[in-house]
Amino acid sequence: MTIAERIISSKVGKEVHSDEFVMARVDLVLANDITAPLAIKEFQKMGAKKVFDGSKIVLVPDHYTPCKDVQSAENVRLMREFAREQGVIFYEIGRGGIEHTLLPDEGLVLPGDLVVGADSHTCTYGAISSFATGVGSTDAAFAMAFGEIWLRVPKTMRFIYYGVLQPFVEGKDLILYTIGKIGVDGARYKAMEFCGEVISKLSMADRFTMSNMAIEAGGKTGLIPVDQITIDYLKGRAKREYPIIELGDADEIVEIDCSQIEPQVACPFSPANVKPVKELTHIRIDQVVIGSCTNGRLEDLRRAARILKGKKVHPDVRLIVIPATQRIWEESLKEGLLDIFSSAGAVVSPPTCGPCLGGHMGVLGKGERAVATTNRNFPGRMGHKDSEVYLASPTVAAASAIKGRIAHPEEVI
Repeated sequence: MTIAERIISSKVGKEVHSDEFVMARVDLVLANDITAPLAIKEFQKMGAKKVFDGSKIVLVPDHYTPCKDVQSAENVRLMREFAREQGVIFYEIGRGGIEHTLLPDEGLVLPGDLVVGADSHTCTYGAISSFATGVGSTDAAFAMAFGEIWLRVPKTMRFIYYGVLQPFVEGKDLILYTIGKIGVDGARYKAMEFCGEVISKLSMADRFTMSNMAIEAGGKTGLIPVDQITIDYLKGRAKREYPIIELGDADEIVEIDCSQIEPQVACPFSPANVKPVKELTHIRIDQVVIGSCTNGRLEDLRRAARILKGKKVHPDVRLIVIPATQRIWEESLKEGLLDIFSSAGAVVSPPTCGPCLGGHMGVLGKGERAVATTNRNFPGRMGHKDSEVYLASPTVAAASAIKGRIAHPEEVI
């Protein structure tokens, strides 16, 4: 059986296989300040009185937080009151952060779990071998009430990464290259598995980045088997026992020679429109965003800080740095990273999804270009429909902020 089949079978109570439709027990339900208000209203509309288990439901305001206007404040107020009434987990600003970094860091998601979140990037948790996938707010409401989800068991598409990484190549480059290779629907409704000698050496931050963007290739989730790196990450975080999830079968295998991969950039207006950074160094930019659920972890900020230390952001560029959680913000402060960013001419934001979805804290105007460590770049994603977003790693983003154009890190080292 595949990893996906084994996890889902454990939640159904019998052996199931790809393309079967099942009702499966969930271990965690997630919603944010855009999707939770809809889910709460649907929960109430269906006549539900009590959630199935408050300790397995998490509400995280992160998209428009700190609240940017009255409507966003009302949405969070609704979440806060529902959480108090139902006894579900709620992360207030100043104590939480961006949901897809926060939940695994808090030990709320573990290997073998089945997680549904009313946000498409819930697939991030596959990096620790959780079958985690995004659902609509109505499905989230049903899961909150009954603790189950209806789904089709996906086929599995395994990606084997081999070779030796070139300098400055990170998890973001690997997943951008992969999406460029197979397209935005190349893994449609499939469980993507990432493995091989390269993956076995990747940090958890890089693994989360890769699983996070599985959805950009149409994937149902992005799974990585449990190994010692996973176990070390979970030490001090996991508050319950978890299974060791190992590789099983796969329906399709794709092999990728990483020795040939250079730092990558996804050009407008698709995560699949990928080119090596060296082909794009003529493109001038107005803004750089380093953060998001894709690349706002401590390791991402360290990489950016190494590039920016002792240097200045180009006078024509705005650099916005967003630590993904309050804890990462605090650790960045202790390590002196925030001082490096500020001295370089960057502004450091509290944890928020803000600019990634064109919400606030860095919206683009007409004709402006940004390099961002986020995950999507379709028209209007970060602001005006005539703005452009180029997706890249924190290292490439930091180098670009210094040069005022898309730049290879070797240009500033």
